[in-house]
This record gives sequence, C-alpha cells and structure tokens, in this order.
Amino acid sequence: MDCFFACVAGVGKSCLLLQFTDKRFQPVHDLTIGVEFGARMITIDGKQVKLQIWDTAGQESFRSITRSYYRGAAGALLVYDITRRDTFNHLTTWLEDARQHSSSNMVIMLIGNKSDLESRRDVKKEEGEAFAREHGLVFMETSAKTAANVEEAFINTAKEIYQKIQEGVFDISNENFPGFLQQLVGLKQNFHHWCDYSCGMF
Repeated sequence: MDCFFACVAGVGKSCLLLQFTDKRFQPVHDLTIGVEFGARMITIDGKQVKLQIWDTAGQESFRSITRSYYRGAAGALLVYDITRRDTFNHLTTWLEDARQHSSSNMVIMLIGNKSDLESRRDVKKEEGEAFAREHGLVFMETSAKTAANVEEAFINTAKEIYQKIQEGVFDISNENFPGFLQQLVGLKQNFHHWCDYSCGMF
C-alpha cells in the first residue's frame, strides 16, 4: 500500500514514521534530505498487508522530488504542527499540490501532530476538523512523543485504501496501480500496498 507524507519541514513526520515502524521516539531528528523509507506488516480484514511509507523532505527545495512520489501513492498523510500556525496555513498549498500530481482517488489523512504540547497549542482542534470536512479528508491529532493516535492514523488510512480496493476504485490488476505493486511485491498473490509519506507526510 503506497502512502506518503506531505508537509512543511519540522512538523514531526519522521518521528511519526519512526514511532509507527519501530515503536520509539527520537527527540532529536535531522531534517529529511530527499526521501526516507519505512515499512510494516499490518492486518486488515484478516489479510496481511505490507504498508510501505515514503517520508519525503518538507523543504521547498525538494518539492520537485516530492511530486514524483505523488503519482504512485494510494494514500497520503498531510501533517501540520499544532504549535505552529504557519504549518497549518500552508496546508492548502500542500493539498493542492498533492491532488494535482496524484490519483483523484487517493486517500488523504490530515494529521495535527504534537498533541502532547497542549500548553503551546496555536491551532485549535476544531480548526483541523473544519479543514478536513471542507476538503473531504480524514482527521486525527497525534503525538509522536507519546504515541497517541499514531497507530490509529496509519491503520485507518490503510483501511480506507483497502476499502477502495474492495469497492473497485483502485484496480489492482492495472499496471498503473500505485507503486507498480504487481512487479515489486507480487500483488497477484498477496495484498501488498504502499503508503508514501510525503511531509508525505505533507
């Protein structure tokens, strides 16, 4: 299952990925340069699914690289930092960019990260919920530090993608299915999907 992060740099997307794949928090993390990768096996509807996540750089200088990963993604996590209003204000730009360069059926989860820093909150939860409703996104607040809702954010995104596969929205027999999974992970025999984190988390 392909999923990516899309977002401004410094919102904690790499920490979210590390928490999901390795169950640990790294307080000091270098900014992502180019693209990093993570994967984990999960169970959906009794089936083993390989969720592969692309963590793409949030700096403006890497936007052209980030866009190249949008086309192969079945899902995306659009992330902002609840303590930094500027990261929330940039959501529209990242969302438009992702939708312009990806499948119209791509599942997008909006994540307000760093929920553990409630005393420094600069973006109300209601604002995130309103943005998600307006743009047809799934919404959740998370904390990479405490692991709050991290598991749920990734699993729920994967479940949304899986549901679209069951409904025939994504054609897994098509060679253009996200990630070219047939060749890469033997999708004809197994449900393996990719999740590109371009942020992509955003």
